[in-house]
Amino acid sequence: MDKETGKRGVSILGSTGSIGRQALEVVEAHPDRLRVVALTAHSNYQLLEEQARRFRPLFVGLVDEGAAAELRRRLSGTGMAVSAGAECLLEAAVHPEAEVVLNAVVGSAGLPPTLAALGAGKRLALANKESMVAGGDLVLQALREGGEIVPVDSEHGAVFHCLRGEEMRHVESIVLTASGGPFRGRRREDLASVTVREALSHPTWSMGRKITVDSATLMNKGLEVIEAHFLFGLPYSRIKVVVHPQSVIHSLVEFVDGSFAAQLSLPDMRLPISLALSYPERWGPPFTRTVLAELEKLTFEEVDRETFACLDLAYRAGEAGGTAPAVLNAANEVAVAAFLRGRLPFLGIEEVIAATLEEHRPRPVRTLQDVQEVEEWARARAEEAVETQAGNPAEPGRS
Repeated sequence: MDKETGKRGVSILGSTGSIGRQALEVVEAHPDRLRVVALTAHSNYQLLEEQARRFRPLFVGLVDEGAAAELRRRLSGTGMAVSAGAECLLEAAVHPEAEVVLNAVVGSAGLPPTLAALGAGKRLALANKESMVAGGDLVLQALREGGEIVPVDSEHGAVFHCLRGEEMRHVESIVLTASGGPFRGRRREDLASVTVREALSHPTWSMGRKITVDSATLMNKGLEVIEAHFLFGLPYSRIKVVVHPQSVIHSLVEFVDGSFAAQLSLPDMRLPISLALSYPERWGPPFTRTVLAELEKLTFEEVDRETFACLDLAYRAGEAGGTAPAVLNAANEVAVAAFLRGRLPFLGIEEVIAATLEEHRPRPVRTLQDVQEVEEWARARAEEAVETQAGNPAEPGRS
């Protein structure tokens, strides 16, 4: 907290993405409480320049070095430091005037800044679930040495706030809710020819392309199961998934006495972002007000695990432990990218992941290098599997 202004300094990693843009809306709604000290993005220098001129951070960074050079030219004379390359994420994560670091980087590239922020004793507002999936053991080790995590994913944020004041020995299970994505209710054979456009048409949430496809395959929920295991310390057998099409109940906690606690709100990511930035307080007024009388119904369904096999692949990798979740995540990133480029059919995503996992023998994760090496192997193996699938498209009913 800045002693002169009383404002909480915030670094936003991935400020030009969906979560980053909404985080800046939260900052703008609380100008007397929050100030931006650092912003980073991958390559969108035009939008980052707009954000920098609007919020006047002390530091900005772009992973793409060519884009960073252009941004440096455009911001010349403003007094803002401009950094380039992946190192800019680490610099923003440990910025001395940042009390909170919002990690909204896409993919496992978010793991190094997660570790750096915790190592610097920061509060980590975590929207990069891949940090926990690929390097959960490393993150927990860093967490024991300092810093704190407040999850930003709506599901984990809901569980986090349902558990406030509770003892984990009273918790029977965690129930993560899934919207079901754009293909809820379809049979497996219906998915063989779905298009990228269909997969990106999410019924309730507005998200980035990669996470929207993950939602369509239910891999997003699988990654969240692994993240929940590390965040809340429960075995996978006590982390459940249920389909809740309205996306109003964001997750539930079941207690040993049979009662449940749930967090409810209309789908709006600014709420969990605000909760993470304001914790342990709650700041109003609300961005979106939920009127209970206007909610026609709240329904739940079992997951169709035969049609959406990615969920079970995630459970399998999580239970195998060690490097298996990192392999799952890396293979998924490759497969989703191939699908978005039209190189892989929708059902081919799970086939690529399954083939990669099948060839992997998990080993313990002791260092960041362990994660990076196994990810490199997994991406190469997944690319091979993509080439195989591209030459022999998935048939209906195959898994």
